[in-house]
Amino acid sequence: MVFLREGLCPGLTSDVMRALKAQHIRTVLDLVASDIEELAQQSSISYKTLVAVRRVLLAQYSAFPSNGADLYEELMNSTAILSTGNKNLDKLLDSGLYTGELTELTGGPGSGKTQLCLGVAVNVSYELKQNVLYIDSSGGFTASRLLQMVKSRTDCIEDQMDALRRIEIVKVFDVFKMMDALQDLRNNFPNEVAGACAPLKVLIVDSIPAVIAPVLGSKHAEGLSLMTQIARELKSLAKDLSIAVLPIRISKDFDLEDCGFMEEHPTDTDAGR
Repeated sequence: MVFLREGLCPGLTSDVMRALKAQHIRTVLDLVASDIEELAQQSSISYKTLVAVRRVLLAQYSAFPSNGADLYEELMNSTAILSTGNKNLDKLLDSGLYTGELTELTGGPGSGKTQLCLGVAVNVSYELKQNVLYIDSSGGFTASRLLQMVKSRTDCIEDQMDALRRIEIVKVFDVFKMMDALQDLRNNFPNEVAGACAPLKVLIVDSIPAVIAPVLGSKHAEGLSLMTQIARELKSLAKDLSIAVLPIRISKDFDLEDCGFMEEHPTDTDAGR
């Protein structure tokens, strides 16, 4: 299930998106399955525009074969390796986090996932002088703990403030705001690159199931679809923006491997790329 958003294709302007949302058309499936002529009458969007948008979306989200050699060459030309600050974890991940790639962190409640992510954020910000976006959907983020970890690296207040400024925190507590935050990142990234001496390099999401579980109920298939959509968007952001993406899975009840989160190299611990 792919959410419609402004800019997804040329015809999806802000006015068109408002009109579609008013008719409860939120996903590509909703649009493709609707009666275009009836939708045009109800939404006041021209029939020609809707047909053009529908045609582009069908072409964009149809499956096409990929050339493995081209994909490998593209990956090698755009990849950087970012140390996590933990030598054992770097060794486990073949030297660290790779830009253009998604690395999933899993484990039970209280196993230290958030602390590890805070450590990664501090290392990338302070040691590597790169920007980090930390999306907190579980309520586990604490500014005092982040400051404590930065202070453990340096006693210089100016360096501490510089490191903290390179970590942006976004709090979201439902799946739609999560998608909005990811879309804002995509839309604003070109401006950040143009205006910042150190563009964003790491996106941390703590965590995906936290925004899905409250709306699931007994609709496991719907929840799986939502998680698949977020997984696709995170992978797309990693590749398109050449950033490292680190999402957290907080419970074994949600198998993100089925959604396409896990790459080809799962490890025998709780971190896997």
